[in-house]
Amino acid sequence: MKIERVDDKTVKCFLSLEELEEYQIDYKDFIMRSEKAKEVVQEIIQQAEEEVGYKPPKFAFDLQIMMVPDQGMVLTFSEKELPELENPETLTKCLTEMKKILEEAKERVGEAKNKFAENADKLAKKKDGKEASQKIILPENTLVEFASIGKAMEYASAVPKNLRVASMLYTMNDSYYIYISRNKASLDRYTRACIQSLEFGRLFAASDEQLHFMQEHGECLIEQGALKKLSLN
Repeated sequence: MKIERVDDKTVKCFLSLEELEEYQIDYKDFIMRSEKAKEVVQEIIQQAEEEVGYKPPKFAFDLQIMMVPDQGMVLTFSEKELPELENPETLTKCLTEMKKILEEAKERVGEAKNKFAENADKLAKKKDGKEASQKIILPENTLVEFASIGKAMEYASAVPKNLRVASMLYTMNDSYYIYISRNKASLDRYTRACIQSLEFGRLFAASDEQLHFMQEHGECLIEQGALKKLSLN
């Protein structure tokens, strides 16, 4: 286990393939926050305190996971920047603003959900034993909400492995979100993958504003290739 101090609030830890095998753990354990992952994280923090003088955050920290092909895994711990909690007025203003943002986002999401539901109905209709010829146009970026990480993994396992989309995994308010960008995928395959997500979660159109909101208020678990990394196969 190799630990490196990045700055006062950030440390990196490299776990080799041998160490991962010894701990009997992989990135899915960290994503699902299993008991094994919690034990390893606690051990890393203790070792970081001893070796590089790292001081664990008082409230919470962000954990980023990056797989290094044929070498192992890099875990990055960084302290979350929280508002001035000792100032009641500041906290109240933050909560009021967040509530307003969430209400506006909920309204936009509801409209997008209705549009996707209409498109899903069109896709499912048959005409003379063949699929309806009417094309369904989806936005270039979509967001799928899942009630659990298990549902997200089931969906990731159901889509084609060679689907050339870009995808990220976030968590916020006990839900999990996969942000999907069409990238280099064909329109037909991208559309089918989006509609298929309705079997496992809720599908929404994703604007830049919604992504920024997720980045600011959620926690990014996988920055690149989320669908591939979450696949159970």
